[in-house]
Amino acid sequence: MSIELRIPALGESITDVEIGGWLKGQGQPVRKDEPLVSLESEKATVELPAPDSGTLSRILKQKGEVAKVGEIIAYLDKDGPPEPAPGPAGGAPAAPAPAPEERPRGGQPIVMPAAQHALAAHGLRPQEVAPTGPGGRMLKEDVMRRVEQSRRQPDAAPKAPAEPPAPPPAAPMSQAVALSPALAGAAAPGREEETVPMSRLRRTVAERLVEAQNTAALLTTFNEIDMSGALALRKEYGDAFQRKYNVKLGFMSFFVKACVDALKQFPVLNAEVRGTNIVYHNYYDIGVAIGSGKGLVVPVLRNAERLSFAEVERAIGDLGRRARENKLKLDELQGGTFTISNGGVYGSMLSTPIINPPQSGVLGMHAIQERPVAREGNVLIRPIMYVALTYDHRIVDGREAVSFLKHIREVIENPARMLMEI
Repeated sequence: MSIELRIPALGESITDVEIGGWLKGQGQPVRKDEPLVSLESEKATVELPAPDSGTLSRILKQKGEVAKVGEIIAYLDKDGPPEPAPGPAGGAPAAPAPAPEERPRGGQPIVMPAAQHALAAHGLRPQEVAPTGPGGRMLKEDVMRRVEQSRRQPDAAPKAPAEPPAPPPAAPMSQAVALSPALAGAAAPGREEETVPMSRLRRTVAERLVEAQNTAALLTTFNEIDMSGALALRKEYGDAFQRKYNVKLGFMSFFVKACVDALKQFPVLNAEVRGTNIVYHNYYDIGVAIGSGKGLVVPVLRNAERLSFAEVERAIGDLGRRARENKLKLDELQGGTFTISNGGVYGSMLSTPIINPPQSGVLGMHAIQERPVAREGNVLIRPIMYVALTYDHRIVDGREAVSFLKHIREVIENPARMLMEI
């Protein structure tokens, strides 16, 4: 019995997806609920599980191809009926059929997606590469090993006849320049290029960034925050916080709470432009930019004003883990009224973040560095973080933006103003 594998509905605005890559090869056995293929939409990457145990008999859509919601992309041959129950006493039950062995069909290797790219990049055929992966799979490492062998054995090609052919006529000066050693080096070994198509998620991120640049009047204001108070508070209460809530006290909870407080003071930064109207949100859904393996995603903390420090830390930890595993749900990536981007985790000292349309503001956090600062006529060393606020100047005035960032600084530098649930 064959089961049709169709693209499921992934969201109201999603009509098609791109095949991100098959996790099982054609002819391989699969178990029920085992991931079969990754599907990339403009919002996230999701995995389609097997509806039943059986064999992936036929794949209709390959990696990189686009499929519409409801379209058939493969067929799954369901396993036969279960083995019969033991017969009456004295009768031996039928022996269960052995599980199908995972091996290539017809002598053809199972080429994994990364190996397919490597074959195309180096102009090789699957028959020229010996697979070493489990079940006869051809891995990217197998292809690269074959390429390296070809480089080390340039004399493996058939030898030329003993009597060399007549030399070609002398090339014109223009051709001689074109074939000069300096230019011919572009095709020398070690100078290969690899062309990889952008994923659907990456293309959507690029389109959204360009949209933000083209539709909003973006402006960025900067400030610096003395992190001494927050560091001292975390040092004093960090152990007790972790014992009680089983999660570490990080800086993201400080900034989420500070942003909610500042957004209440300056609600235009929690608003958006819709045509000729300004829509003010009376709730605070804070997006947290996270770098996943396939690009930047911005999961949303819903009603962040209702979350405690511990709930914020737990939620961000969970979202970050599932983002790296490509297991975020679509509704967790939709909406958001304001965004926080922490480039400091990657070592960024200063940047100008781009807003996530249709939001009107994004806060950029950066690395903490000890710097000399003047305090009451004295030069002291303090842990300083530069922060940046990019805002939509169409609805946010400079006074409001600067005051918003100044309020963030005041709250973080005096964290006792925020209630600590310890």
